[in-house]
Formats: sequence, structure tokens, C-alpha cells
Amino acid sequence: MSKTLHITNGDSFTKMLERLEIQGEIITWREMLCEGKTTNDVGSESFWRNRFEFLNSSYKVTKNTFINFTLKEYRNLCNQKSQDEIVLWFEYDLFCQINMIAVLSWLKKHRKNADIFLVCSGKEDDSEKRYALSELSKERVKELYDNRVLLSSDDIEYADFIWQLYCENNPIRLQKAVANKSNTNLDYLADAVNAHILRFPSVKNGLNFMENRMIDIAYADKPESKEQLVATMLKNQGIYGFGDSQYFHMASRLKPLFRSFNPVKLTNLGKNVMNKVENSYPVLRNENEYLGGTPKYSFLFFEDNAQLLKL
Repeated sequence: MSKTLHITNGDSFTKMLERLEIQGEIITWREMLCEGKTTNDVGSESFWRNRFEFLNSSYKVTKNTFINFTLKEYRNLCNQKSQDEIVLWFEYDLFCQINMIAVLSWLKKHRKNADIFLVCSGKEDDSEKRYALSELSKERVKELYDNRVLLSSDDIEYADFIWQLYCENNPIRLQKAVANKSNTNLDYLADAVNAHILRFPSVKNGLNFMENRMIDIAYADKPESKEQLVATMLKNQGIYGFGDSQYFHMASRLKPLFRSFNPVKLTNLGKNVMNKVENSYPVLRNENEYLGGTPKYSFLFFEDNAQLLKL
């Protein structure tokens, strides 16, 4: 029988997979490449240095934590060289899909002879809801594993191509690339990339899609605390798949639009930005904020035609 290596999307699902007693070694991919600057050379010294600088400055991740939590697991991945079957366990959302294509880019370079399979949860029934792997029953997870999809060389090349574009300073080219591709086993990648495009600031008020949602919730729901605001964001985030720390970070970035967080109240500027009679771009612009390889504030998004404009 072939030896199998499983690469999972996070520690929560790794624990679930261990309980299922599916044979093989398990590696957890501990990154959030949907945030902060990325470079296309996954796993290189400069790649990890760049990632640490972002996580340290934005999320106060210490060097010891980064080494013991992320790098140690990556080195474990590098040591897994004997398996001829690799199974990726990822989900439909932006957070997972960006991590997934980075892993596929790495596998394309370092594990050329392995068969790579994908188990990806998302639309699991007739409802509009899309499901995380950890939301599924053990029986359903085993069923997905039994029906895992063998990725073709075209699938892997395409994933690597999209990763390269994500790491470039050209999201217009990235948007066009997924619009022109239909025949792929990466069913949720185009939706994730389109959600990524919505993270650039709107030409109308300088906020992106989720930032606008945050101030809308702040005004309409009048949360009693920042924690309540973040909890509502988590429930209403659709395809993004962010964790609470990302929404707390977002709230901090938008602080000029908030009078207070306990209870949550907008400033007059915040209300004007929400009503699109004032633009937050000059107030919030940050040259050090990146989405993949692109400075966030170097492009504006036009809602009317769903297109980006380079500044």
C-alpha cells in the first residue's frame, strides 16, 4: 500500500482527522497567507522572514511562537519525502484557498512525483450554506476522503499560476485569469479570488467590502462591545473564512471611524463614510499594508463595473 501524507488547513481539523484514524502522517499548514505581503518562493528563507515581519508587526507574534508553531511544522513537512500520495484538506473560503495554492506551488517544486489529492468542503447540501470541514459529521468527512479528487498536472500548474499572480503587484491580471478559466478541479478558487478583489478600497468611500460591512453593522446593530461587533462579523462573513483576530485587527485599522468600542459608536466621519458622502482613503491609507504582492491602497475598486483601477 502507498504511504500517505495529509496536509490540513489548521489544528482544529487535524485533531478531528486524528480521531478518524485515517492512515498516514499529518502536517498542519499554519499560516494565513490571505493577509500581509507574500512572495512566490514558498518556503524560502526570504519568504519566512517576510512572513514573520508581517505577523510580528500586525499580530504581535513573537519569534519563538513563529519558530515553534509555524516553522517547526514546515520543517516537518520538508522531512516527509517518502510518501507517494499527498492529500490536501482545505475548505471553500478565501483563507483556505490562498493557503492551498501556496502549498500546491510548493508541492509542484518539491514533490514532483507524488500523486496529489484534494478533499475540499463547501457546498454539501441543497442549502445556500457552505460548510467547513470541522462542521461535517465523521461519516461525511470519510465519504469526502473516499471520493478525494486526484489533481491533474493542469490543476497543479493552474494553482501555481494563480499563486504567482497573487504574489505580483497586478491584481487586474489575477482577476482576468480566474474569469477565463473554467475547466479545473479547484472548484472554489475563482470565488475566493473574486472575494480577494473586493478587499481593495472602494472608489466611493475608501473602504473595502468587509470594512463597509463592519461599519454598517456598527451603525445598524449598535453592538455593546468590540467583541460583539466581531462576533457578528464572524457570523456574516460569507466566503472569507477569517478568524476573530483578523476582525479585531480590522477594527483597529478603522479606529478613526469609531468614537468608541464599548459601546460601539461611529464618529461623524464614520457616518459620512458609511453614507458615501466622505472618503476615508486619505485617513486610512497605509503604504505598508499589502494584499498578497500588492500594496492595498495602490488600487481602487469600482463597484459599478466590478473592475480595479491602478493609482
